[in-house]
Amino acid sequence: MVQFWLKTVTAFAVKPSPLVAFVTVIVIGVVGFYSLHFPFHSAASIDASRFSHVFLSSSSNATISNYLRALTVHPHLAGTKAASVTARYVLNHFTGLGLRAHTARHSALLSYPLRSSLAAHFSDGSSLEFRLGEGEGDEEVVAPYHAYSPSGSAWAAAVFVNYGREEDFRLLAAAGVRVAGCVAVARNGGGLGRGAVVEAAERHGAAAVVVFGDDTWPRGFERGHVMRGGIGDPLSPGWGGEDGGESLGLDDSKVLKRFPKIPSMPLSAEAAERILVSLGGAPLPLDWRGTLKSSKVRNVGPGPTMLNFTYQGEMKVATIENVFAVIKGREESDRYVLLGNHRDAWTYGAVDPNSGTAALLDIARRYSILLRLGWTPRRTIILCSWDAEEFGMIGSTEWVEQNLVNLGSKAVAYLNVDCAVQGSGFFAGSTPQLDDLLLDVIKKVNDPDSEGTTIYQSWAAAGGKSNIQRLSRVDSDFAPFVQHAGVPSIDMYYGKDYPVYHTAFDSYNWMTEFGDPFFHRHVAVTGIWGLLALRLADDSIIPFNYLSYADQLQVYNDILSNLLEKQISLHPLNASIQEFASAAKEANDESKKLRLQENSDDFVDMKIRALNDRLMLTEKGFLDVDGLRGRQWFRHLVFGPHRDHESKLDFFPGIADSMSELFKMSEKERVAAIQHEVWRVVRAIQRAASALRGDFT
Repeated sequence: MVQFWLKTVTAFAVKPSPLVAFVTVIVIGVVGFYSLHFPFHSAASIDASRFSHVFLSSSSNATISNYLRALTVHPHLAGTKAASVTARYVLNHFTGLGLRAHTARHSALLSYPLRSSLAAHFSDGSSLEFRLGEGEGDEEVVAPYHAYSPSGSAWAAAVFVNYGREEDFRLLAAAGVRVAGCVAVARNGGGLGRGAVVEAAERHGAAAVVVFGDDTWPRGFERGHVMRGGIGDPLSPGWGGEDGGESLGLDDSKVLKRFPKIPSMPLSAEAAERILVSLGGAPLPLDWRGTLKSSKVRNVGPGPTMLNFTYQGEMKVATIENVFAVIKGREESDRYVLLGNHRDAWTYGAVDPNSGTAALLDIARRYSILLRLGWTPRRTIILCSWDAEEFGMIGSTEWVEQNLVNLGSKAVAYLNVDCAVQGSGFFAGSTPQLDDLLLDVIKKVNDPDSEGTTIYQSWAAAGGKSNIQRLSRVDSDFAPFVQHAGVPSIDMYYGKDYPVYHTAFDSYNWMTEFGDPFFHRHVAVTGIWGLLALRLADDSIIPFNYLSYADQLQVYNDILSNLLEKQISLHPLNASIQEFASAAKEANDESKKLRLQENSDDFVDMKIRALNDRLMLTEKGFLDVDGLRGRQWFRHLVFGPHRDHESKLDFFPGIADSMSELFKMSEKERVAAIQHEVWRVVRAIQRAASALRGDFT
């Protein structure tokens, strides 16, 4: 008994809050008393549900708040000294809890501003030089800029291009508005990333681009990168960059095509309104008026207002640091469940990303409690703190590329949280075999915004499983895991949008005043994230349900059949989905049977191991070694980005590309190209079905 309490007290030598320590000691004491008086066969065999209960019971909004405060004292842009300090903070937290931790460093091309200016010259002869910054008086905050923008200057008429979509440019052309040679003023949104906006403006001949956040706080400048054509370090496409390793030159054609040819910079909504209300020329299209916040804008230009635009930046190779904590599994130590969040921020990053980092640190704290109670996961858990996500998912992508073979054979799942808390409402996306697990877990976590209900109950009232999004986007660290490595994944967050995104106002004070004053939403996300990992790491049979995947594929088939003309045959696609559904049912039946026989003999354990291997490998069947046409790095044929931002498909990216990009072909060539992409998806689904069955054809 004395040894037990010594262990209990030692467990909290590193806790930041005396109240948290006291409460958690009581929790551990109760569990310890139970285990001493009602002993199990071994510490490792304590019922998993009891550990889940302890995990939830040891939550602390005060502790998460303390973590977030420490993480956001200074801005910590990737590649800077402050970023390295933040990496050490995370590493020291892991090691202080007794976890095995290490840092993996990569060399990567990053981009920083040197100087910039923007002035407006109005038709009445007056002029205005805009302050490019939030005006907080903080010299630590990086000046507003677009990473990877080329240096350049322009003296040209301003023209408003709305969201910068092709449909917006078509409307301008129909009204006789010439964009060529002008400085395009665009607003964020409309389904386009800022890089796509700059790329579209470049295609239409603009001399430069300024982009403002119409939903951002009026004085906020939304920083971000404008690199295109993929993610990861542009100097090491397809392999992890490291000191002394292969690196392309800045003048390499593969590198150059990743960067825009015209300069750009962010602008505040307040400054943008000053420009837009001064424009003459063609009247503002009616479709734009309803969504534009300012009611004073009447025309789109070009001019008569002239803009004097200058940006000078530098690109340099910097060291980025990914930090890991490893909790080794007791039975399947060669099978890995990964939890990841990026750490780098454009400014203070209270929401993006350190609300998620604080949650990750609290999961580490809670897991350390379980370890001291005798828990050891069946499979290995890795907590991943990524660097340089804001520059194009560089940290996670470099690591995935460097560990691709092991991920392909050993990764069970990747669980991503970026902005853990932006506001109200729980949102999640997943690859479909994880749908049921996600729904099961959120039944156990209380809704922080609705007393007496679980998150599942709130979800069920709003559509249930239909709320789950899919992971075709390229906007967080799940992208390399799903779209390049084929690892089953979940991404989740609280709140859809928030007005201080990528601005200097994304601070601890904003979080405590607006985002989550009592940190209850942080506690909810942390609970879901940690419980998902416990299930994936501890369930004897990995909790995947591929029937959900088959159902989703059938929905996609039905949507596609309504969009394609009759000369495109979808019969092979439908047949392959039925084949996959049959394999999924067989796997589910086998899983139920093995659960009834569990722990009966070693032969059953071998069968469970074999089934788990098939469940893990099935997602890899959807990968194609040739990747998407023109974008070979993206290899997933079900979930991935498509080229055309106006496409009606957010799935089957190869088919979506072939439907939208082949307008220059003859009808016969176009039909053949689409049919070929359909066949590629058919073969991918067949590969996945074969992997799930584990049989050769």
